[in-house]
Amino acid sequence: MSNVHAYSLFSDFDIELFKAGKHFRLYEKLGSHPVTVDGKKGTYFAVWAPSAKSVSVVGDFNYWLEGDHKLNVRWDGSGIWEGFIPEVGHGTIYKYKIQSHINDVKTEKADPFARRAEHPPKTASVVYDTNYKWKDSKWMKNRAKHNALDTPFSVYEVHLGSWKKTGDENRSLSYTEMADDLVDYVKKMEFTHVEFMPIMEYPYDPSWGYQLTGYFAPTSRFGYPEEFMLLVDKFHQAGIGVILDWVPSHFPEDAHGLGNFDGSHLYEHPDPRKGWHPDWKSLIFNYGRNEVRAFLISNALFWLDQYHIDGLRVDAVASMLYLDYSREDGEWEPNQFGGRENLDAIAFLEELNVTVFKNYPDVQTIAEESTSYTGVSKPVFLGGLGFGMKWMMGWMHDTLEYFKKEPVYRKYHQNDITFSMTYAFSENFMLPLSHDEVVYGKKSLFDRMPGTEWQRFANLRLMFGYMFTHPGTNLIFQGGEFAQSSEWNFQESLDWHLLQYDFHKGMQACVTDLNKLYKSHPALYEKQFSNEGFEWIEWSDSENSVLSYLRKGNKPKETVLVICNFTPVPRENYRVGVPSEIYKAKSKLTEILNTNKKEYGGSGDYLTEQVEVEAVPWNSRENSIKLDLAPLATMVFAL
Repeated sequence: MSNVHAYSLFSDFDIELFKAGKHFRLYEKLGSHPVTVDGKKGTYFAVWAPSAKSVSVVGDFNYWLEGDHKLNVRWDGSGIWEGFIPEVGHGTIYKYKIQSHINDVKTEKADPFARRAEHPPKTASVVYDTNYKWKDSKWMKNRAKHNALDTPFSVYEVHLGSWKKTGDENRSLSYTEMADDLVDYVKKMEFTHVEFMPIMEYPYDPSWGYQLTGYFAPTSRFGYPEEFMLLVDKFHQAGIGVILDWVPSHFPEDAHGLGNFDGSHLYEHPDPRKGWHPDWKSLIFNYGRNEVRAFLISNALFWLDQYHIDGLRVDAVASMLYLDYSREDGEWEPNQFGGRENLDAIAFLEELNVTVFKNYPDVQTIAEESTSYTGVSKPVFLGGLGFGMKWMMGWMHDTLEYFKKEPVYRKYHQNDITFSMTYAFSENFMLPLSHDEVVYGKKSLFDRMPGTEWQRFANLRLMFGYMFTHPGTNLIFQGGEFAQSSEWNFQESLDWHLLQYDFHKGMQACVTDLNKLYKSHPALYEKQFSNEGFEWIEWSDSENSVLSYLRKGNKPKETVLVICNFTPVPRENYRVGVPSEIYKAKSKLTEILNTNKKEYGGSGDYLTEQVEVEAVPWNSRENSIKLDLAPLATMVFAL
């Protein structure tokens, strides 16, 4: 008698959808599922392996012996092997032993749909049936307003393994510990969202999680799936959204992973010009294969469905869009129209976004895309890729280049700091100061700033002030908010001891207040993706290295005026023109933020409580104000 009983979770319609690449809930069918059949408890296993001659489930329950528990192949051409194994249940360790038709190659693979994986360096899958009762109904009911494009969206990017470690053990916090410490911290800092670098299971710590082997399993490094659910739940109860880094662009060659899965190029493209990534020495998905697209889109929906995730930040989109990405002439083949675009990947991204927003209209998708590809954040029906937002890599590069220059030279580089406004509304941009900017010898944000110690802190506060008042949403990587002085090291905790020093504590207070400012002033978010929400007052005063501009919301009276002084020289009696239709003569403007405040580590000089609007023409405007500009500071004024 067979040790595997015939049983299936698939209907004929499921199979039709799967073959067509339109089954987007595959996690409900493929993988391992504890079930009861004819009164017997056990587990149903199903795996896609069309080039297999036989597939056995091996694990600790059968001493890893091949052949004792052979799955049955479906005879509908789907390539799915399945069956029910009695008395195998929750917590069982297993893999698939696959013998291929191709040269009788044998592979031993983790389950691509496993809900849990062993703690690395172990590589097996775990039969897992999550049991968690969510308490975030209030958030889920109202989260559309938290994720909309006309609401505040300020993101704290976190690498879970290095955010904070415990004392002498140098152990990373668990999901449960972070449900207290991290949630409280992000709430205290007034961020609206947290973004986790990849938490899907990955074998190699130095990859930071960007080389995935367990797409449906939160990494076991920090605890169990229910404990990760608790972390998400606690963030939601605190009114904070959760975004996950998601990597559909490439995957590693590890023996237990997706590569050469059934002895064939199943998940990866068979042509190395399209299936091998030279930068990351990893494999690239075959986006033209129906079942692969269904796998990836099912995975995106899985996290939104099962883990209540509020958004996906899609990694390395540029590498997916172009066939010649990081390739020399002769190393790539043009598409059917002679172009360099990867048409299959583009079609996949379009379908991904349409499907995500159709099923979860209250979430966001965010593209890390570094090229000038048009329409990344435009709807698919308008010819775009359909993302909600796109990282503004050009702004990040130009801003960091500008700020590392000694202020005496900045007047020659005014264009670097203003250029972003020439294309700021071509996409729905998020301004990222991410983990990529504080590694590989680039130095920490603080360490890039020039000048004396006081000037370096002032420069960083000024840069954050400029960032939070620039159109678009914001992202800051962990440590930047309190001026981490050393470059990020994924093996070590952030330098929390720095907060005993006033300058670092002041930086933290400044970022907190910038978040409060952003959240409390509609002019900074209601039209953050529209040119109606921005107006230059003066962009060409390079001699003084000063910028002034307006941010506008739906109500003219809520407009805010921003002035940035990019030098350590105070500008006394500095005049700024203001539009008379908003700022009438004799009306008073109140300073609502100045990054030179003493509690931020500034000098406390040149603060302006109020300034009166005068009927003095300036900057091509009828009215103006006159004030003293604090050195290396962002100043924000409102009626």
